[in-house]
Amino acid sequence: LLSLCHAEEAAVIVSGLRSTDVFVGESATFTCELSHPGVRNVQWWLDGTPLHNNLVTEISEQDGRIHTLTLNDVACHDSGTVTFRAGPLISSAKLLVKGISPLA
Repeated sequence: LLSLCHAEEAAVIVSGLRSTDVFVGESATFTCELSHPGVRNVQWWLDGTPLHNNLVTEISEQDGRIHTLTLNDVACHDSGTVTFRAGPLISSAKLLVKGISPLA
């Protein structure tokens, strides 16, 4: 009975996306945590373009609550706004890709 009541609650974003600065060729990871699983229509966007799971773009989810986007081998043109949408919930953050990697 408790789980039934819980399912009727609207999920909320517990921890939203954080803006990230990375250098060209590095990976950028964005994570969004929801209050509970089962939210439908989960989608990631970069500057209004929908992202899909592939070699460069890794999209994963843990326990249905923790949603993660990793952009691998980023380039300067990847700089922009990353948006996570889960049903009516939206979280956005900036990705800034810097051109010159620091000397080791």
